[in-house]
Formats: sequence, C-alpha cells, structure tokens
Amino acid sequence: MLNLTISFIVSLLVTMFIVRFANRDSAAADHDLDGVQKFHVRPVPRIGGLGIVTGCTVAVAALTSRDFPLAIDLALLLLCSAVVFGIGLAEDFTKRISPTLRLLCAFAGAALAAVLLQATITRIDIPLADAWLAIPAVGGLAAVVCVGAMVNAVNIIDGFNGLAAAAALAMFASLGYVAFKVNDPLILAGSLLMIGAILGFLVWNYPYGLIFLGDGGAYFLGFMLAELGILLVVRNPAVSAWYPALLFIYPIFETLFSIYRKKYLRGMSPSLPDGVHLHMLIYKRVIRWAIGTRNAQLLTQRNAVTSPYLWALSLVAIVPATVFWDRGLALMLFLVVFIAVYTWLYTAIVRFRTPRWLVLHRSRE
Repeated sequence: MLNLTISFIVSLLVTMFIVRFANRDSAAADHDLDGVQKFHVRPVPRIGGLGIVTGCTVAVAALTSRDFPLAIDLALLLLCSAVVFGIGLAEDFTKRISPTLRLLCAFAGAALAAVLLQATITRIDIPLADAWLAIPAVGGLAAVVCVGAMVNAVNIIDGFNGLAAAAALAMFASLGYVAFKVNDPLILAGSLLMIGAILGFLVWNYPYGLIFLGDGGAYFLGFMLAELGILLVVRNPAVSAWYPALLFIYPIFETLFSIYRKKYLRGMSPSLPDGVHLHMLIYKRVIRWAIGTRNAQLLTQRNAVTSPYLWALSLVAIVPATVFWDRGLALMLFLVVFIAVYTWLYTAIVRFRTPRWLVLHRSRE
C-alpha cells in the first residue's frame, strides 16, 4: 500500500502543477474544439500522462530500499514503456507523429519487454495453438501484436473525462486481486502503482476535465495493462489465458468493431477519426438530449455524465473476469456475452429516434 500511496501523492502533485501552470496557448494544450472526437469547450492540457508516469517512477525508486529485486523488475517494465510513452508524448506536443510510427514504437516497447522480462504469450489454453506459441519467436511476436493492439485500444476509448482512466483503474484492480490470490508480488506491486497514479490524475480529470491523458498517458496505460496481463499468465499456470482476454475485451472489441465499421461499412481508412464510436453515440443520442447544449457548463456536465455509462459496460466484462479468473470455459462464455451486449447496445442506439418532446424541450433551453 505504500507504493500506492507514494504514486498517488506524486501523481496528484505533478498533475496539479501542470493544471496550474500549463499555458493553455502552448503546444501541450488541445486547441481543437471542433473535431469529430472533441467534446470540450476550451483548450485543455493534454499531458496528464506525465503525472501518472512520474508517480510510478518515484514509487519504484522508493521501493529500492525495501525490495531491490522487485524494484529492478518494475524499473525494467517502466523502461520498456518509455518508448511507447515517449512517442505518445511527442504526438501530444506536435500533433504530427504518424499512426504507423506510433504503432511501431508500441511494438518496439513490447519486443523489449519480451526480451528483458520474458513477457511473451506462451499459451491460450488451446492445444494446437499452444504448440505454436511454445516456439519463443512465435510467442514473442504474438505478445508484440497484442500489446500494440491494447495500446491503441485504450487510446480509442479515451474520449470523455475519466472514461479510459477509470476503466483502466478497474482493470488494474482486478489484476491486483488475482495477483494477490496467486501470490505474485510483481503483478500486485505494478497494479498498485498504477492504481495510485491513476487516482492522482483522476482528481483533476474527472468530472471537470482540467487535464487530459493525451496520447502519452493513454498509451502508457494500455502498455502497462497488456504487459501485466501477459506476465500474470506467463508466471502463474493457475491463471487462465482467457482471463486477460475477457478483462480487456471492452477496449479491444471497441477497436475491432471500429475497424470493421470504418473499412467495410463506411469505406474509409481505419486510422481516420470518426464520430460514431459507442461512447460518442451515447453522448450524442442519450446524454445530449437529457442535459442540453446551450452553454459551457452544460457541455462539461454532459461530457462527465457520459463516462459512467461506459464504466458500467466495462464492468460487464471486468467483474466476471475477476470472479472466474481460473475457469477458462466460464471466461469464454462471458466473452461471448459481452460481445452480444455491446453489439445489441450499439445497434439499439444507432436505430434510436429522438422523441419530439425532447427536441422541443431542448429548443426552449
């Protein structure tokens, strides 16, 4: 718990410093108020990942005096994440880093973790596939692809105040719980570090959106989730390989569904932003009519109220993953359940028609 406390305090203070002294006219602020994925009303610093990373780094440094071997392993994990966080932070400042280069850096960080920490996918509890994954190069490549996917998936769901950070917080809590059950100090310590750092960030991010994660922060959260999930399965045979699959299914399926929707339904590049992600539809077709659109205060309120809907959706996967972490068949069943719930919800909202009384009420505000 000391690790959690230190990372929380440092993240809280560093993020507060950024919020207090960041120049809203600088390159570190998000000035795009009209983009299809923009839902804030004034320029906001988008380098909140700095506070989270700093909190984790200081906590690991403090750990060296109490458990040096554990601190070294955590330091190696942070070192691997530096490639991913660094390219994301560069994008936050310049807005000019290509998606391809950012993806390659995510792959590089994952490859480094595979070498330094043996963070490879060795099984998915399917015999034929496991025989291939037993080959080190194949397991390493699978891990690289999965980490790259998770890094981008968390960035995709980072659309509203507190959405990605709180969803990741719940996932780290689940990882910490399972690590405690199987007595894995590395995964437990890493999860607690992340929980504390995210809480320090959320104080300033939710509900008022005084600072954003940015690409750097979202990439860092995605990388740490993926690596801790991979390492938990590699280091503990009792943990089902389907546990992290169900735990992370919300951002992963959101990404896969978005690629399908853009490429095959809309005929556009999957890398281009659009305004019909599930969280955006909830914002536009549910929250906007209920709260209104007339002033900045209502816009900020609308932004914050959207996130709990998606937190609830993510719990449809996180809760059963946490309960059935060692039962592969149950995990696979709940995986299908989540996909069905997501697809039904998306389809229902897309087909939703605004009631006339709501439109009239909104016009009178």
